[in-house]
Amino acid sequence: QVQLVESGGGSVQAGGSLRLSCVGSGYALRNARIAWFRQDPGKEREGVASIYNDTTPTYADSVKGRFTISGDYAKNTLYLQMNNLKPEDTSSYYCAADSVGRGWLGKLDRNRYNYWGQGTQVTVSS
Repeated sequence: QVQLVESGGGSVQAGGSLRLSCVGSGYALRNARIAWFRQDPGKEREGVASIYNDTTPTYADSVKGRFTISGDYAKNTLYLQMNNLKPEDTSSYYCAADSVGRGWLGKLDRNRYNYWGQGTQVTVSS
């Protein structure tokens, strides 16, 4: 059984930093495209960043230059380093993995991913 478990969310003031972690079990994350998404109540889940093994990551324009996605495959863990946080970054953050290989879908397309974590809340105050 594949599980993704996020941690590291919390409350921070604008300009601050947080690092989210996503630990995988039951599947080797190095074999999948993995990503971070975020979602606000009543809104669609939005792709934030995606990476496949050690290839060049993909970022949403809204987080470029501030967020960094990385993987420690020895620990089967995905990270999202978030710097210079803004109030508009407030959201529930989810990690996801595409184990099927739906390469015809965009790297930040939520429909590409078949495994999801339960989410972790990030709140940024002004």
